[in-house]
Amino acid sequence: MKGWVKALLLLASVSCTLVAEPALELEGQLTQGSLLRGKVLPGSKVFFNDIELPLSSDGRFVFGIGRDAPLKHQLKVQLNGEEHIKPLTFTAGQYDIQHVNGVAQKYVTPPAEVTERIRHDNQQVRTVRKTVSGLPFIFDTPIMPAQGRISGVYGSQRVFNGEPRNPHYGLDVAAPVGAPVVAPLSGKVLLAEDLYYSGLTLIIDHGFGISSTFMHLSRFDVAVGDEIAQGQKIAEVGATGRVTGPHLDWRINWQQERLDPALLPGLVLN
Repeated sequence: MKGWVKALLLLASVSCTLVAEPALELEGQLTQGSLLRGKVLPGSKVFFNDIELPLSSDGRFVFGIGRDAPLKHQLKVQLNGEEHIKPLTFTAGQYDIQHVNGVAQKYVTPPAEVTERIRHDNQQVRTVRKTVSGLPFIFDTPIMPAQGRISGVYGSQRVFNGEPRNPHYGLDVAAPVGAPVVAPLSGKVLLAEDLYYSGLTLIIDHGFGISSTFMHLSRFDVAVGDEIAQGQKIAEVGATGRVTGPHLDWRINWQQERLDPALLPGLVLN
């Protein structure tokens, strides 16, 4: 098959490269919650399962799977009238149970009068996360958006005041109110709003359906539509929304798929 379907898949639970000489490279961890970055020959078409992935002019693409996604997937590459399929087997994530006490009851069982606000908040977030731009920044090496102790991790089952709630989908960094929050990657601001659960919330598009969300902020330093550079100060840490203390909750999405920021290729944690 023209010599390019030969592939080597390294360990599934660690950073890996999928090599198909010379057509397919894949970078990331084959674990639930991972974002993976790949590259094919220009002119190819790439499908993750049945989803066609947008490609950069030089053949780069991204995709990811969520916390509870199935473990069996496939990449399909079409080039010059030929189609080649590469099965991918992911490992299951291991998630803790996190008990959080002292949360204001209005954030555990919201009163009826805020139901419409919560619905509107959720719709705003879903809408901006549908953005699929050609910005190339997701292919850069990310940096941490804040400095401090990691106080919460992706995937943990949350129990607020003894009541089970949804899993946590972010990476929490404990830091004082007013500590700087910087852009982990360059991008464009899609949303800057005060939301019920997440308080002052910022969403930045990094390209190809990948966005960062920054929650519980005390102030914004950028506005919707601003183009920002990696490392630029974009906000300050706060304690707004459903919190028990000041921290940054950083989230990564591939459109509506919630991914683990700690698994971004190349990221060095605090």
